[in-house]
Amino acid sequence: MKKVIIIGGGVIGVNTAYYLVKEGCEVTIIDKTAMTGASGGASYVNAGYITPSHIISLAAPGMINKGIKWMFNSASPFYMKPRLDKDFLKWSWYFKKSSTQEKVEKAISVIRDINLHSKELYQEMLDSGDLGSFQWDKRGILMLHRTEKTGASERKIAERAKSEGLAIEMLSRNELRKLEPNVADDVQCAVHYTCDAHTTPTEIMQKMKSFLRQKGVVFKTGEEVVDFNRSGSKIISVTTDKNVYRADEFVLGSGSWSGVLVKKVGLSIPMEGGKGYRIDVHRSTGINYPAILMESKVAVTPMNGFTRFAGTMEFSGLNHAIKKERVTAIAKAAERYYKGLRIHAEEIDDAKCGLRPVSPDGLPYIGRVKNFDNLTLASGHSMMGWSLGPATGKLVSEILCHRSLMMNIDPFNPSRTF
Repeated sequence: MKKVIIIGGGVIGVNTAYYLVKEGCEVTIIDKTAMTGASGGASYVNAGYITPSHIISLAAPGMINKGIKWMFNSASPFYMKPRLDKDFLKWSWYFKKSSTQEKVEKAISVIRDINLHSKELYQEMLDSGDLGSFQWDKRGILMLHRTEKTGASERKIAERAKSEGLAIEMLSRNELRKLEPNVADDVQCAVHYTCDAHTTPTEIMQKMKSFLRQKGVVFKTGEEVVDFNRSGSKIISVTTDKNVYRADEFVLGSGSWSGVLVKKVGLSIPMEGGKGYRIDVHRSTGINYPAILMESKVAVTPMNGFTRFAGTMEFSGLNHAIKKERVTAIAKAAERYYKGLRIHAEEIDDAKCGLRPVSPDGLPYIGRVKNFDNLTLASGHSMMGWSLGPATGKLVSEILCHRSLMMNIDPFNPSRTF
């Protein structure tokens, strides 16, 4: 029986464990947090979207200029804190080099395909009964806009997505209000990506952990990996602040900290943590459909028992400091898009944040790490970590167990150049 250690117990780690135990592997997950909603980071505070529609990578033309423009506005949707950090400056340069129309076009079909695979795997997971029942809502996502300029830009992307075979509807003002009666009067027509779906992340993470424990997966929580012990081209064991663990295979899926950990084996893989925030409202909001509020870049999701408002991309280093002005900006944006919506002060005060691991080109890193026979990286998913969790876990299991891969993973090569 192959022994596998997964470093990182977020959505990527637990999905990887899920598919590995189905292959008969003996799996241990090591995570420095308690792996709970309060401490688990981005896997627990995300918008819960499964998004084949998100075919344009974060590294789109003009994004770095927006980051520079908003650099001194800490409440802006895309915020890059000015700092003289060698790794951040290098990542920023690679991000700028990746932000070309040619590279975005090349990535479109890749992003589409892995998202569609992941959506199918979520459906299979539900049908299997492994996790019991969970929210799996396929009503799609609305793209709401208040200005014609934003609407025209989104319709252009929607037409491209449609040409890629994705299901989309263009809604008139009246059609939108039939679906979502409480949108504000100045919200115009909308794009409805019916190809998308949504879930409740906290629900699935809890059910996934319970299933994995039943299958014999060992969880070592509250332990931080401090070193890798190697012999030639193989990792022999990992050392944590509490113990040493040996295995046949090692998977590095520790989100935004993967870039730091991989340095311990003498490698440098560009990665930045993009902080996002969430506000949960545990009362009726009258909101029926998930939506992205285009001008403010805020995601709205009706989840099981509450409505979540999430947003922002903040590059300010690896920390969980909450900037109150950014949370307040999310709340005020939501109130502008829905009539009668008020987010209370205590709901804002209860906001949580998480760090999304962002590669320079917006594509994840999935594959064997250069110079090592038994170290696999699974990180860098940017804003699509939740969407791509099952597909990533499945691919990693196929790599480790020498199965045919469900798709070409060359674009995700951890050693790719930028």
